[in-house]
Formats: sequence, structure tokens, C-alpha cells
Amino acid sequence: MSFIQDFKNANAMIIGASQGIGLGFVKKLLQNTKINKIYATYRQAQTAEELLALTSEYADKLTCIEMDITDELQIIEAVRNISTQINKLHFVINCVGLLHEGDFQPEKSLRQINPENLLRYFQINSIGAVLLAKHLLPLFRHKEPSVFASISAKVGSIGDNQLGGWYGYRASKAALNMLMRTVAIEYGRSCPQTLVVTLHPGTTDTRLSRPFQRSLPPDKLFSVERTVTQLLTVIEQLEAGDSGQFFSWDGSKLPW
Repeated sequence: MSFIQDFKNANAMIIGASQGIGLGFVKKLLQNTKINKIYATYRQAQTAEELLALTSEYADKLTCIEMDITDELQIIEAVRNISTQINKLHFVINCVGLLHEGDFQPEKSLRQINPENLLRYFQINSIGAVLLAKHLLPLFRHKEPSVFASISAKVGSIGDNQLGGWYGYRASKAALNMLMRTVAIEYGRSCPQTLVVTLHPGTTDTRLSRPFQRSLPPDKLFSVERTVTQLLTVIEQLEAGDSGQFFSWDGSKLPW
């Protein structure tokens, strides 16, 4: 059975929607007649101009909310805001992720390990996601099929790690996978209609991957539109027993 095909008047939330894959999901879901409302979060207005511009065109469907997932109070406030308008969510995707930022770059060796940078990786890539799971739970406590997906990364697979390097990014994505696997078990008891999954999008032409694209063959670099379409296909094909799994963009299961 396809989860998305069963959606009618569904409510969606895209976290980290100001650019890249998150913005791609917003644009795609705005065209989907089965989606009733979209709540899109962004961290800073100055980097969210394209997202915010969509609200004038889709005022009835799209609501933008300023929210930093490293701040639990902002998550609580955003969920409270959403809960005044709707009482259930069906499609939530967390697209927030950090790989590099200015001088902040992934480590090539142990010499570059820096505890503040490691903490930042975990705050954004791991802890933010489980805080979302904590506060969104009441909106998933209903009887309709739902999906809570987080964008992870294949380099967060311990079994697949052959190259080393990128300590903080790898470890924080591995932690994300474990946290979401654990959330899936609890959600299975408290809101069993909600599937919790992590997704590897493939290397996508976004700000996150740009410094690392040079060595890639062209067929291994996806446009945002292609990535979003592929991930939606994976989500559409999810089955009841798939909660807690880690899927690649082509639908295959990745090793932990």
C-alpha cells in the first residue's frame, strides 16, 4: 500500500525549507492537491527570500515559521503555533543539516578535531531531530497514515565507512540514525500509524555539497528537483513494517 496515495487533505511540515532540498520539497508539495497545508520553517529571513516570496502566491496553503532547531523553546513555540491551526500532521520531513560553514569544514584527519565543531555537528544534525520528534508527537497521535522522515547521509553508515575522515559529520548522522530508529520504536507504541525513517538523498547540487562536487561524475550529482522526486517515490513506496529503517534515494536499505 502506498502511504501518500492514501493522503487526502494532508498537512505537511518541512523543516529547513529556506533552500536546497527543503525548498524543493515545498515547491513540489505546493503543486500536490492532496496536501492541504504546508508549514515551512527557516532559520533566518535573509537566506529565505525565495521561500517567503511563495507565501504571497500560496497564502491559503503555505505558512512560514522562523525556527532554529538547536533551540528547544523555538521548536515548542512553532509547534504551539501550528497546533492553533491544525490538530494533526501527516507528512513531516526534516531537511536541516550541517556539513560546512565558512571556516567550519569537515575534518580530514584527527589533527583537525575540534570539540566545539563536534558539538555543533551533533546539535544540528542529531539533537535537533530528536527534539522535533519529542514535540511533534501529539500532532501524529491520530489514526491516519503518516510519515516522519529525516534527511540523513550514507556517510553516516558505520558499515559503509571505507574512507574515514569527516568525523563530526559521519558521527552526527550515525547518531541521527540511532535516535530516529529509537523514536520509531516509541512512535510505534504511541502513534502506530506514523512511519519514522531516515533517507539518504544522494549528492545533490546544493550549498551543502558544492565544495565537494569536483571529483563527482556528472551522473552522480542530482538536481534538487530530481532528489525531491526520488525521495517522494521512496516515501510513497513505504510499507507498514518500514518504520525505523534507513533508505537510500533508490529505495534500497542502507547498512547501519
